[in-house]
Amino acid sequence: MTVIQVKTAEQQQAVRMIRERVFVEEQGVPRNLEYDTHDETAIHLLVLDEMNRPVATGRTRPYDEQRMKVERVATLAATRGKGYGGELMRAMERVARREGRTILTLGAQVQAIPFYQGLGYVIVSDEFDDAGIPHRTMEKKI
Repeated sequence: MTVIQVKTAEQQQAVRMIRERVFVEEQGVPRNLEYDTHDETAIHLLVLDEMNRPVATGRTRPYDEQRMKVERVATLAATRGKGYGGELMRAMERVARREGRTILTLGAQVQAIPFYQGLGYVIVSDEFDDAGIPHRTMEKKI
């Protein structure tokens, strides 16, 4: 598996395909909520499987002087549980360090909290709604 920083139109199309399948089709997030102005400025990562096929994606952006915010983390349903999400999150940590940040923060869907806890993230908020899906803020010092 390989994690790359998205740079080409083809890679951007792969990111969009994964997000469409996971968030819009699978989870019912309205398309107009899925895409926002942060897409233009965030650092997007793409995970490629052993056959060089796109299987997971996420984006990160500066949040404050200490934090990078991780958003839109998605893994195709057929490839979940194979380590792609964990590798993506480790790459997010490398990006944050490169950007001089010491904390990653994210809004985790409640059903994904065990995944993030397994990577060392801790819950730092009460539950809140985002696009009709319950979330909690989680953070990790890196």
